[in-house]
Amino acid sequence: MVATQLSQERPAYRQSPPCKRHRADDVTPEERPESPGDVEGDLQLRAPVKKSKPPLVGWFPGGVDPPRRCEPMHPLERQLFRDYGQSWYRFRKELESKFQPLDPLAQQPQITAESRCKLISWLIPVHKHFGFSFESLCLTVNTLDRFLTTTPVAADCFQLLGVTSLFISCKQVEVHPPKVKQLLALCCDTFSRQQLCNLECIILNKLHFNLATPTINFFLEHFTYLRMEACEADAWEANSAKVLAKGLAELSLADYAFNKYMPSLLAVCCLGLADQMLQHQKPLNLQLSDYPEEELQDCLDKLHLLVSLNEDSLPLILPPEILDQCLHLEK
Repeated sequence: MVATQLSQERPAYRQSPPCKRHRADDVTPEERPESPGDVEGDLQLRAPVKKSKPPLVGWFPGGVDPPRRCEPMHPLERQLFRDYGQSWYRFRKELESKFQPLDPLAQQPQITAESRCKLISWLIPVHKHFGFSFESLCLTVNTLDRFLTTTPVAADCFQLLGVTSLFISCKQVEVHPPKVKQLLALCCDTFSRQQLCNLECIILNKLHFNLATPTINFFLEHFTYLRMEACEADAWEANSAKVLAKGLAELSLADYAFNKYMPSLLAVCCLGLADQMLQHQKPLNLQLSDYPEEELQDCLDKLHLLVSLNEDSLPLILPPEILDQCLHLEK
């Protein structure tokens, strides 16, 4: 079990593991100690500290979350999507089955669907607190579930697995990933830095460093671009449906019953349900996903039930303007 591997420490060996040898990156230039010579005579030789810039929004699906404003596609984005969008979509869709965890709790004697739901429901506000993208959250849940298929995890180490999965995912997509001490503070310093770094190495080895999974976020972006390409006049509807669909996808990530659905199927069904909830005049054609009607309807029915059971949670995950629109239409 992971708990056993983490607890076996040999005090005679002081050499740090590979993941610990470059942890000086966690220290910003302002925090590094200065030698006496640097202060007096070598100020001109020091490189200036580069201020961080806000991340740029790329055109490719799956990147940094776009702004909330609903705007038509930029001409360059339109051309790039025309040239590469479909080929990129086909490539990512072919990888879905490789990265899809199948029944990750089957070999977990101490982890239940309820405890998984509690952990992911806790990770959702954590990732929003740091301002991380939805892509990071999707990668976190996928990393967690795939690791559960390979290794039994003790219940008292499950939260550590969650924050370590978040740490690995943010390193892939975020400009400024969280520091180890920040993640440990979220766990009330229950775990040590060494435990988190050891578990990080274990996860990477168990997953063979295969981390670039196709996520729900990628397919949400793709179908939104496809929709806007077909009818630019519906830019507001397309973007508002995507924002609501991301909120529905967050709910589905925490529910173990949705683990059996592929990310592309969940994405297109979340967009379809969002169109229904917002009563859009030109909804997304769900047949663009190439899924049979039976599979689409089954997933849609499950999402309907999920939303009806979690109506009180919608204000916590939806922007006010989208929530107000949903409530207005219900009246």
